[in-house]
Amino acid sequence: MSTAPKEGTILSRVEQRGIEPVPEDQRNGSPGQLFWVWFAANISILGIPLGATLIAQGLNLWQAVLATTIGAFGSFALVGIISIAGKRGGAPTLTLSRAIFGVRGNAGPTLVALLSRLGWETVNTMTGAFALLSLIAIIYGTSADAKRSPFLTFVCIAVFVALTVVVSAAGHAFILTVQKWATWIFGALTLLVAIYLATTVDWSSFIGNAPGSASAFLIGVGTIAAGTGIGWVNSGADMARYQKTSVKSGSLILTAAAGAGIPLVVVIGLGSVLTAGNSTIASAADPVAAVRSALPAWVSIPYLIAAFAGLLMSNNLSVYSAGLTTITLGIRIPRVYAVVVDVVVTTCGALYFTLGSDGFYGPFVTFISLLAVPLSTWAGIFLSDMIFRKRYDSDGLLNLQADSPYWYWHGINLPAIVSWLVGIVVGFLFVTAQVSKNEVWFSGPLAGSFLGRNGLAWLVSLLLGGILYAILHLLSKDSVAVRSSSND
Repeated sequence: MSTAPKEGTILSRVEQRGIEPVPEDQRNGSPGQLFWVWFAANISILGIPLGATLIAQGLNLWQAVLATTIGAFGSFALVGIISIAGKRGGAPTLTLSRAIFGVRGNAGPTLVALLSRLGWETVNTMTGAFALLSLIAIIYGTSADAKRSPFLTFVCIAVFVALTVVVSAAGHAFILTVQKWATWIFGALTLLVAIYLATTVDWSSFIGNAPGSASAFLIGVGTIAAGTGIGWVNSGADMARYQKTSVKSGSLILTAAAGAGIPLVVVIGLGSVLTAGNSTIASAADPVAAVRSALPAWVSIPYLIAAFAGLLMSNNLSVYSAGLTTITLGIRIPRVYAVVVDVVVTTCGALYFTLGSDGFYGPFVTFISLLAVPLSTWAGIFLSDMIFRKRYDSDGLLNLQADSPYWYWHGINLPAIVSWLVGIVVGFLFVTAQVSKNEVWFSGPLAGSFLGRNGLAWLVSLLLGGILYAILHLLSKDSVAVRSSSND
């Protein structure tokens, strides 16, 4: 049996535990640790294009900040609630999900979660390469254009990936340490850039801009929620599984919401300020270079260092979760090998989109909007199940055979699967997958409705999935009770 690493050996031991539930006597975590984890994971330059999105949608600066606050704090509060399940069961999120969907039925949500993680990691990796390319361009005078410097681009991607593997493969304890120090160091650099902008930007050119419509504001809140906490919702328990069982649930919600919300408001706010003064950022193929060109060299260097590090911190956590998700999917390899498999896939994706694709901004926003529907539906079902379930069978979570307590019907819990599929289908009725002004992948028949126009498909999916599951769950329990009474 593996044991939890002691504080003194955090930097010298690689976590051997995979998806096995952590025994209660080895859970020594505190909510404060998770604050730093979520903070460091969200000091990411990917907030810049999200901030640009809000201004492009017609919001003024104050509306953009308010939409960011609601979307970021609110969506990460959901992550915090799901973290409570990690404290209860001591297992990764998607492993706990087996108790809800069945040991076979859980394959669908797990695959979607893995695709989500791989997608975000691909975006992180290519954007991290952009940041490093720009930094090298400033120092050595090389080209910051990825396509004009393919070998250098490959090297930058390789550096980013190598650093990701080192931290993610080391595991939970090492991540806690790295994320805490990263928060202080790179948070300070981000603050430096924010102070520079606050003291040099021409506020008069946009501070009095007319507010956007209520519809645009709702779309903004939805965009931020989908691009921040909703993307992390299936990772909440991954880090919380080492929390003491005595930890208060409210503390987990608060640390996730505040830990992620604070840096997101700052970084996305920077994106909104920059875009309000320079509209070309919203349509830039390389947002890193677009922001760099708007800053003097002495500010660009700390900005790019913080950007690279912030993306790395986000990627560390994502790859760690993806490794656990890969194992949950049924691929029986050690966690460290799962991490390596994950980064190989994302490296290939990053190389393709960096060297072979012309767009960044449009596909990025479309990607998070599409994945928000199945992820939100899953989240609604998971949250609904938490009302009924206060404990998990540790052995049952790992038992994939017919004698598992989570076998249900042929390994599938029908109320959960039906709710998930219905939530996805209905949610996509309200979605418009629009990559650019002239390129629309598809538009659902209800995309023109109030909910569709305001980007609330993810909320429809979350509520419908959760409510439908609760109804079907109660009906199935009543059915079992009736059959038991008849047999008696």
